[in-house]
Amino acid sequence: MSSSTRLQARGADVGALKAAAFELSPDPAMVVDAEGGLVAVNEAAEALFGQGLGLLSRGRFRAALPPGSALVSLLDRAIDEGTRVRERGLQISLFGLPPFEADGAAAPLGDGSILLTLTVKNGLGVERSAHEAAGLRSLVGLGRMLAHEIKNPLAGIRGAAQLLKSGAKAEDAPLAQLIVDETDRVRRLVDRMEAFSDDALPSLAPINIHQILDRVRALAANGVADGLGLKEYYDPSLPPVSGDEDQLIQVFLNLVKNAAEAAHARGDGRGEITIHTAYRHGVKVRSAKGQVLRGAPIEVRIQDNGPGIPEHIRESLFQPFVTSKANGAGLGLALVAKLVAGHGGLIDFESEPGRTVFRVLLPVASPEDVHE
Repeated sequence: MSSSTRLQARGADVGALKAAAFELSPDPAMVVDAEGGLVAVNEAAEALFGQGLGLLSRGRFRAALPPGSALVSLLDRAIDEGTRVRERGLQISLFGLPPFEADGAAAPLGDGSILLTLTVKNGLGVERSAHEAAGLRSLVGLGRMLAHEIKNPLAGIRGAAQLLKSGAKAEDAPLAQLIVDETDRVRRLVDRMEAFSDDALPSLAPINIHQILDRVRALAANGVADGLGLKEYYDPSLPPVSGDEDQLIQVFLNLVKNAAEAAHARGDGRGEITIHTAYRHGVKVRSAKGQVLRGAPIEVRIQDNGPGIPEHIRESLFQPFVTSKANGAGLGLALVAKLVAGHGGLIDFESEPGRTVFRVLLPVASPEDVHE
């Protein structure tokens, strides 16, 4: 078990998956069983409440909550509705601490217990930047845990695609080769994730951003964007960017996939995605250590005409586990933000019904940017 996560558990073993889930959560999180007892807490919860949770793990958590507690109401809603529920702006008073404001989420775990997560809104909790950093570090841990399991099916997929290619018609052979190429790319990404650390640098080299985007467009057109209008508006005069090819494909494929899902959600057959590139003079981005301002003038915009991003998640959209999808994990944009930052770039977005745009700014290639 990682030293960065301390679990306090009673009864049955919490298990490796639950431990990993706690490690992935940068927010205070607790598991409350069907009898109202505290089953497990993570480090962020201990830091927020001090010794209170350790004492309550030997007693009844719900019984310690004051009458009319917002947390009791949240837990009851999750039990009654049988699904994940959220409430914003809860006023919480626990264990003699001064009242504080937090967003709360409660999710049934299928065994009668409830996962309770808090996003603290004031100084009692860790600041959002620290939450984001912890969450992004946790993605590395998840990658290490899953790498071995991913490699086995990848080998099977690649072998099947090669067999298909050998017997395919001439017009189908490029699609089979695309499967082989993408399987190899995913394998490379998994290999890197196994050895990944927070200080790891992307393998930077001069890259034509339009070659990256053409690859992404081909993948999307034969997959998630099938049936959508897919247009590109490129500035052919752009200089090479400083980037890691595999990581940039991952960034833009994720953004285009999200855009395609939003465009499909229109349900009227008029969904559309556009990819724009441009040179933006004077754009500066502060380095990861916050000391140096450097130019990042290469702009890529991914736009869709879907329903827009829900207002309540916009502020925390790039944090882990934030998603508007019913079955989404909320990890894609957090990883995209990490990869863009690793390139010395910037990502932001704007959204309204019928128009959502994600903008990525990247630096121009230079000799000192190459890392082997």
